[in-house]
Amino acid sequence: MTAFRALLVRDLKLAARVGGSGLMGLVFFLSIVTLIPFALGPDLNLLSRIGPAILWIAALLATLIGLDRLFQADQEDGSLDLLRLSHASLETVVLAKVTAHWLVTGLPLALAAPFFGLLVALSPEGMLAMVATLLVGTPALTFVGAVGAALTASLRRGGLILAILVLPFMIPTLIFGVSAANAATGGTVPFATPFLVLVALSLFAAVVGTLGAAAALRAGE
Repeated sequence: MTAFRALLVRDLKLAARVGGSGLMGLVFFLSIVTLIPFALGPDLNLLSRIGPAILWIAALLATLIGLDRLFQADQEDGSLDLLRLSHASLETVVLAKVTAHWLVTGLPLALAAPFFGLLVALSPEGMLAMVATLLVGTPALTFVGAVGAALTASLRRGGLILAILVLPFMIPTLIFGVSAANAATGGTVPFATPFLVLVALSLFAAVVGTLGAAAALRAGE
């Protein structure tokens, strides 16, 4: 736990000092949510129906920003080699780095969802559902992306390859995230059903993503 805490604080300080991915994710999120209503026109009923899907797709794409640098920066400056030689396991290193990345990117997206929900005419219930689903669903996106980031850590300009690798595995999270948000605004299924599946997907991704990313980093030694 001491190593995990130290790595988490280190990555949060680096993110605060360098900046970039968290703010860029919010700007990208805002750009998508702003542009789509202009393209669809002033039909508020249509926007409120597809609003959860718009927000979830924007969150998924915004999560990809900065993921390619999750391990690549440490690989380039030699920090990853030092972490491999430390007493902390690679699983602990991965878990700390992914948690820090989610705190910088995924958490702000979830907290900003009510403000962006106004742009797609979401009801108050829909906004609360979006916050809840993004809070429990974006960790799954981040952990799945971590595996791709570990696989492409030694590649320069690996962002496109990373997106191609991980996007298919993010689709189940997207489906159940949108289903849960729609269920909260009068869908045909209870909100708890897709929401609990979304929680299970995040827990499963946390385990598999941590072990998979650590194995990928070991293979790249």
